[in-house]
Amino acid sequence: MGKVLIIGAGGVASVAVHKCCQYPEVFEEICIASRTLSKCDALKAKLDGGKTKIQTAQVDADHTDEVIALIEKFKPDVVLNLALPYQDLTIMDACLATGVHYVDTANYEPKDEAKFEYKWQWAYRERFEKAGLIALLGSGFDPGVTGVFSAYAQKHHFDEIHQIDIVDANAGDHGLPFATNFNPEINIREVSAKGSYFENGKFIETEPMSIKRVYNLPEIGPKDIYLLHHEEMESLALNIKGIQKIRFWMTFSQSYLTHLKVLEDVGMTSIEPILFEGREIIPLQFLKAVLPDPATLAPRTKGKTNIGCIFQGVKDGKEKTYYLYNVCDHQACYHEVGSQAISYTTGVPAMIGTAMILTGKWNTPGVHNIEEFDPDPFMDMLNRFGLPWQESFQPELID
Repeated sequence: MGKVLIIGAGGVASVAVHKCCQYPEVFEEICIASRTLSKCDALKAKLDGGKTKIQTAQVDADHTDEVIALIEKFKPDVVLNLALPYQDLTIMDACLATGVHYVDTANYEPKDEAKFEYKWQWAYRERFEKAGLIALLGSGFDPGVTGVFSAYAQKHHFDEIHQIDIVDANAGDHGLPFATNFNPEINIREVSAKGSYFENGKFIETEPMSIKRVYNLPEIGPKDIYLLHHEEMESLALNIKGIQKIRFWMTFSQSYLTHLKVLEDVGMTSIEPILFEGREIIPLQFLKAVLPDPATLAPRTKGKTNIGCIFQGVKDGKEKTYYLYNVCDHQACYHEVGSQAISYTTGVPAMIGTAMILTGKWNTPGVHNIEEFDPDPFMDMLNRFGLPWQESFQPELID
């Protein structure tokens, strides 16, 4: 069916590559490219011998000309960007220059500011549309599946959705006093930034981690969840009919919060350069270097995640609540593809979004967020490729 260039060789990329190889009738050939070629070669060695042809390449995605040269050499149909969010724009530029579709899992973020906005990528809309190309933004879980869930709820369960609460709960335990489940630099920037929620046409800012609730969630029980800013609220506010309020919630243990507070207090989460022994370093990047690599946590992480959306709205003139979610087991993910559930829940949807474009099921040119497309074929593939969804009409808020 097609060829895909996958940029990135971390935990999420590893899952996406495994899943591409489980769908060889669509993913005939892939190229895994990263700044560190040895990581790409290690992934290829794990999966070589199947029906999907795999090759590897070295590329620095900070440089558009390097990405262009690689695209021209490999000639993919789609570029799947699983590198860092700082590199979204250089890769989008390369796709425009070479006439190739684009998919990512996280919106662009400038290196010098902890700012999560779609404005930089939405600015590419006209160029992708005129080129007849698709740029699919946020094909992970949140953003990603939560947008597909919202489109599905809108299509099948509501006349109008008035409120969405996105709940991302991780009940996994890796046994370490402090570690992050995905890229430490991105994770800590997200958590230490101010929170926000959407209400009545505008975003309301909150102090970091200042709003807490307790939900009793299926298969994982009661969990403390905290309100954060998260990028999918920005696009859902535009694309969901009748929406009045959107909030994003994530679980954190008290141990994690205590460690993070100490690190903040001593300046280790700062993204401002400091002078150390005659050279400039960024404290957060140094902290990332000394924290455990999230990929190494997979063998030791036990427990489950529960990620989903609680919708409130109106159907046939009556008020309705609908809860759509996925439960994912860390150890099951590790036994299948060698990753923990955080990488798995992002890598599987990354493959599915790319498949939607390769198969022509999603074919509208332009820059699009995932909830703008028909959710049904994506929902079918979630069940088929390891992220089965469940539904309920009675989510339990304890406090």
